[in-house]
Amino acid sequence: MCTGPRRFGGEPLPPADFIRIVERVSRVDGSTGWVVAFASALTYLAALPLDTQAQIYKDGPNVVFAGGLFPIQPALRTERGYLVDGRWKFASGCMAADLIGVGIPADDGSGRPRTALPRPEQVEIMREWDVTGMRGSGSYDILVDGVEVDRDWTFGHRPSTSLSTATPSSACKLRSMRRSASASPARPWNSWSKPAAEQVSPALPPLAERAHYRTTFAKAYASLHSAQAFYLDTAEEVWQTVLAGDEPSPRQVAIVRLSSANVADVAAQVVHDLCAISGAGVIHNSHPLQLLQQDAQVPRLHATLGQAMTAPDPCSWAGPPPTPASPDREPPRPSRSPP
Repeated sequence: MCTGPRRFGGEPLPPADFIRIVERVSRVDGSTGWVVAFASALTYLAALPLDTQAQIYKDGPNVVFAGGLFPIQPALRTERGYLVDGRWKFASGCMAADLIGVGIPADDGSGRPRTALPRPEQVEIMREWDVTGMRGSGSYDILVDGVEVDRDWTFGHRPSTSLSTATPSSACKLRSMRRSASASPARPWNSWSKPAAEQVSPALPPLAERAHYRTTFAKAYASLHSAQAFYLDTAEEVWQTVLAGDEPSPRQVAIVRLSSANVADVAAQVVHDLCAISGAGVIHNSHPLQLLQQDAQVPRLHATLGQAMTAPDPCSWAGPPPTPASPDREPPRPSRSPP
């Protein structure tokens, strides 16, 4: 409901408010927070024809949409739409989804995906998810075997309606911010900082009384909260621009990318640094930091949050426009002059 269109009964939240919800869930369990973050995927459906959206939301705005867009699989054009066949990866939340999308080539030959929506009963979920981080997310592969999907049940990247009064295409630029909110597995400090106050050897003071531990802990705490503040401030700034009916500026597009990738990167680094000072007990699978470390690595590995997406852009408002790359593809590498 919090990301569904108002015209179909949704009550969209400002991105910063939604991000805080995702963060609270992620403090308890990173995998659950990751799946909750994908509630924002309903913004993708704004690109469908209004008649199709009306069918999707006919029973109300509480619709769960999941998908696996990559690798993009070829689809044969038919009179009605597309003949869809293939296997796609990382369909987070697919087990509970009302709609499942798969990636086929865009009509314009750009290399971007077009999303097709076969009926859920036409999608086979391959329950193979053997990973170290976000193990509970159920980001399984999905399989579709020769299904024809009507064109009206496919979409590209330009929405035909909005979440609220916002400019439609602008509203979708905030999706990556919502994903990186699940980097907050780094936040449940008390669950593992408490043991640091316990003395494990008569010859040594407790970790929490050692200077190097206190200094590293303080820096980690400040780094994570600084990254979070940058992230939330950016979300609020861009959302106000969108509500005013304007497109985000090149600077704002770049800052959305930068703040999203930064909070995911900082969260992972914070957990890594704290593992390094927390003693040999961290190697046990039952140690709280072990789970946090594995989960915190995942957000920054997502295609929309990786360094390849943000590296060319932080200073784009001072020169060239932001890299015109698909959110799920690496930007093109700069060409080199022949030797």
